[in-house]
Amino acid sequence: MRPILAAGLAAVAGIALSVSAHAATVIKVQTAMAAGSFTLSYLNEKWVPKLEAMTYGNLKIEILPSKSVVPHRETPGAVAAGILQGDLNAVAYFAGKDQGFALMGDLIAGYDTAEQMQMFCRFGGGVQVLQKLYEKFYPGKIHVVGCGPFSKEALVSSVPIRTVEDFKGVKIRSPEGLAADVFQRVGASPTAIPFPEVYTALDKGIVDAADASSYTNNESLGFHKLAKYPIFPGIHSMAVLQFVINQSVWEKIGPQGQAALETWYAAAWVDMTRASDVEDRKTAARDRASGSGIEIIDWSPEERAKFRKIAAQAWADAADKSELAREAYDAHIAFMKDYGLLD
Repeated sequence: MRPILAAGLAAVAGIALSVSAHAATVIKVQTAMAAGSFTLSYLNEKWVPKLEAMTYGNLKIEILPSKSVVPHRETPGAVAAGILQGDLNAVAYFAGKDQGFALMGDLIAGYDTAEQMQMFCRFGGGVQVLQKLYEKFYPGKIHVVGCGPFSKEALVSSVPIRTVEDFKGVKIRSPEGLAADVFQRVGASPTAIPFPEVYTALDKGIVDAADASSYTNNESLGFHKLAKYPIFPGIHSMAVLQFVINQSVWEKIGPQGQAALETWYAAAWVDMTRASDVEDRKTAARDRASGSGIEIIDWSPEERAKFRKIAAQAWADAADKSELAREAYDAHIAFMKDYGLLD
């Protein structure tokens, strides 16, 4: 019994020595999230330590705010070049490269919940379309681990927007591409402003409203102090964040590291979605009862349907802009029909 026990202890010691001797792979990731936002804090506090624990210290991840290493639209190039090892950025930022990114980045007014869009990414071909887009621009340099929104965004506004008609003349912060197109179609004037600059833009009157983030993120960043007419639940956006890794890093971590990273991402994203939903509802209920002057606007089903009809035409028009845009559109439509969202 003692020889067996001794052999077992020696084997465990050998494994521990091997792990400790092997330098951890550190994955530095830049996000679309602003410093101080609920979701960025949640990921760093709850999920960053878990990846290291899951992999016995072999994999570590650093999740950084938007623009902390490179400008927000330059993250794919930084990942391809190895300046960043990964990216959790908003896909819609890259719509200027190909309209496929626009359709993958946010199917404005399309899905009812963040979970539905997450399922499209995982089970409806979304990851595969996004991988094709990156192969077009950065062949062999970027691996797509996953994609999906964590929330249906609330829209912040300093003027009441209760109907589609009320968008006319509103200056609104919006990412380029599909979102901007939809806002233009309803009479608003969209302008592209990085997320970390939204507060200043609202404060200085550069914009009246903003396609920003979840209700809780918007509240935690002080937007409702300036824009007291938030629309919640949201009517429009579920910004898809991608999780992509430098291809060389992906190959370096091997099958076990890859499986760990995929599992970590799937679990973290679902957990953060649920945590965000709980916080959104708690924060909105508190604001309704606070007497702070915040009026939370909830659009009627009729106005939501009117807005979605306008958006659907924008989806179809965007699909004609490139082959991969058409592939993204067809994948969305097929999934939405299979899931029962479209006839």
